Amino acid sequence: MQTIYLAGGCFWCTEAVFKSIQGVSEVTSGYIGGTVANPSYEAVCQGTTGHAEAVRVVYDPAVLAISDLLEIFFATHDPTTLNKQGNDVGTQYRSAIFYITEEQSTAAHTALEEAQKHFSDPIVTTITTATEFYPAEEHHREYYFAHSTNPYCAIVISPKLEKLQKEFGDKVIK
Repeated sequence: MQTIYLAGGCFWCTEAVFKSIQGVSEVTSGYIGGTVANPSYEAVCQGTTGHAEAVRVVYDPAVLAISDLLEIFFATHDPTTLNKQGNDVGTQYRSAIFYITEEQSTAAHTALEEAQKHFSDPIVTTITTATEFYPAEEHHREYYFAHSTNPYCAIVISPKLEKLQKEFGDKVIK
């Protein structure tokens, strides 16, 4: 099993996407990339901690290649908007890949170059070594699956999952 950390806007969205992928055994919402130890959701939302909302993805590379995982990452959020995803604005919503191994770093740079072919605006996703990851508060974990009828979930996350199924149906858990 391998672990990588991905920030693609609201962690509720990113978590829902990756929990739906074959070969992913664990997805945990949390915070990474900042300077404050044990940040709270409220502190991260103020934009003063430096943390991004992100997910820790534990996956089996024998089932899900890192290239496929990163292709899904780039296809299920807008990596061309700086510190913003839809109406969610702030540095905590930035697009970033936090890698652990050099293999992941190389794969991330290759995936970014490949993804750029599908966007007219430049991709602003940062690729950096993983720092300390802090799991989000319990009520933020598996949020979509517990609150799928919530308006935010229905308007923002459900369409992402529909796109995921349409574009990557062979990699989605049935």
